[in-house]
Amino acid sequence: MKKKQPEGKPKPECLFCEIAAHRVAAKIVFEDEISVAFLDHRPLFPGHVLLIPKEHYRTLTDLPPELVGPFFLNAQHLTQAVQSAMKAEGTFVAMNNVVSQSVPHLHVHIVPRTKGDGLRGFFWPRLKPGEDELVAVHESLSRRSKK
Repeated sequence: MKKKQPEGKPKPECLFCEIAAHRVAAKIVFEDEISVAFLDHRPLFPGHVLLIPKEHYRTLTDLPPELVGPFFLNAQHLTQAVQSAMKAEGTFVAMNNVVSQSVPHLHVHIVPRTKGDGLRGFFWPRLKPGEDELVAVHESLSRRSKK
């Protein structure tokens, strides 16, 4: 397990730590003791929100187990709020871990969706693996996912 930043100490030069500390302006839509949510400055659609933990954790695997539940309850709450406020038919909820993570601070995207909005599922091509590859991947993941 990676070492987290000491309590109350933001990571130097992290934009999201600065937003969480209210040293950089953002359009904050939600805040509690562990997290803050604000409008994305380059939204996919109006109402695109980013939810971040207030303390600096780079990825989901860095988030302490005791924060996982409360953090994702906030994501659930915001998903409903975004859908309702934007009169959307649904939402797209996603996060990147390292690859394509524009800011190296854990964040969840909550994007309002409507049918025909032009967003097509995942943004990358899908593969069609053979049965041998599926079996090998299944075995590897099964071994590593046991607690």
